[in-house]
Amino acid sequence: MTLQQKFITFYTILHKEVTRFIRIWPQTLLPPVINQTLYFVIFGAFIGSQIRMVNGISYMTFLVPGLMMMGLITNSFINAASSFFSMKFQRSIEEILVAPVSPWAIICGYTISSMARGILISGIIFVVSMFFIPSIFVHLVYPGLAIVFIILTALVFSFAGLINGILANKFDDVGIIPTFILTPLTYFGGVFYSIKNLPHFWQNLSRFNPVLYMVDGLRFSFYGLADADVFLSAAILIVLALILGCVAVYLLRKGVGLRT
Repeated sequence: MTLQQKFITFYTILHKEVTRFIRIWPQTLLPPVINQTLYFVIFGAFIGSQIRMVNGISYMTFLVPGLMMMGLITNSFINAASSFFSMKFQRSIEEILVAPVSPWAIICGYTISSMARGILISGIIFVVSMFFIPSIFVHLVYPGLAIVFIILTALVFSFAGLINGILANKFDDVGIIPTFILTPLTYFGGVFYSIKNLPHFWQNLSRFNPVLYMVDGLRFSFYGLADADVFLSAAILIVLALILGCVAVYLLRKGVGLRT
């Protein structure tokens, strides 16, 4: 395939996927925004009135980067996994496989569309946070760094969701990882607390959770405060993205879970 043909393939998949999740926005965009708004109300307003300050900032303000990351992670993963598996379930993926389509075009199409959904959700959550914290823009110390962490995190979990979609054999397989892996990782990834407030053992254990570095990196971008080294956090995200991207390419080229 020529470079132009590869781009047309990529753009077609990307356009189809973005159009799909925007067309059904009451199912794809509205529920996560409502969920995160409830977190602001319950954890930020009610529980936050008791905790008041974390690392020198109000608890409501402290929550914003974590809730943005939670929405970003979940939606980037779910979009890639469910969308690709739906293609397998409907057997329409076979039309792509028999065509002279580059695996990279397929992967980029599904990955970037999933990143778009996750980033859109994260941005909407940030806008919602302004209703609770009108001065949130003032706290954004490093906006460029925030964009880097948002993009890298979306990329990591879009790759992970795509791998899940490739390997899944039934719809239940798509829901297992978000329920039993992603949810615990995000809840124990410093979304609602600073690991500095944990006992020493749990602080060390938390450092094995990759989500911690994603949340911590974005929080540093906002407030200049971090529980882990920001360069280490960025490096971990880059390594994860490279590994998962290579795995996705390998699985697609070998036809694992696709050819029966």
